[in-house]
Amino acid sequence: MADRSPIWLFDLDNTLHDAGFAIFPTISANMNGYIAALLGENGEPADSATVNAVRQDYWRRYGATLLGLMKHHNVKAQEFLHAAHAFEHLPSMIRAERGLARLLRRLPGRKVLLTNAPKAYSSDVIRHLGLHRHFAEHIPIEDMRVHGKLQPKPSAQFLRKLLAKLGVQAHRCILVEDSIPNLRAAKRVGMRTALVTRYMAPGSHAQKINAACVDVRVNSVFKLSQRYRNRSCESVVQSR
Repeated sequence: MADRSPIWLFDLDNTLHDAGFAIFPTISANMNGYIAALLGENGEPADSATVNAVRQDYWRRYGATLLGLMKHHNVKAQEFLHAAHAFEHLPSMIRAERGLARLLRRLPGRKVLLTNAPKAYSSDVIRHLGLHRHFAEHIPIEDMRVHGKLQPKPSAQFLRKLLAKLGVQAHRCILVEDSIPNLRAAKRVGMRTALVTRYMAPGSHAQKINAACVDVRVNSVFKLSQRYRNRSCESVVQSR
């Protein structure tokens, strides 16, 4: 009998833990400091308005600030990622629901961590949460390359490459995310999608709940187990 078990592609930040509590603010400050120094002149950092404009422009055009910095300023990815993810004491900044390891153990099928975060940081977070042994694969941003070029989520090109690497059909994969652009790309290549709303910014729910790319919406990843327990992926994922 053919294997019909799902392949779960889990995002990390604001999906499996609350990155908005302390981690994202620190990353944002680190990124701003790096970009301000990069764009500054005569030893003076660029002002915050300039930094914010550049960040927003690159995010809009390339889907990630890093890609714009690499393209227009010859920034090395590893250097930027290291600077952006510098923390005084990461464990004290991590907030997550209890029992995540039990959840991953209960869910049928293979689990893959698919994150736009760098490997060192994402490895530290999942080890702190005790989740590392539950992921068959860990794919950080450094490994999201197509023809040698960095292509992180929401790159549909990379998702197609990932499907080939995993050797599975798209409909067996379920991307679990808090990001609508990433879910939209997954839906475009034929994957199923689950939107996690628990850590979304207030006021963003109404717009995202009704997105056509969302197959299943859950307040918490723990609801995934309830949705899929003793039922086929096909029947559950088609219900909203």
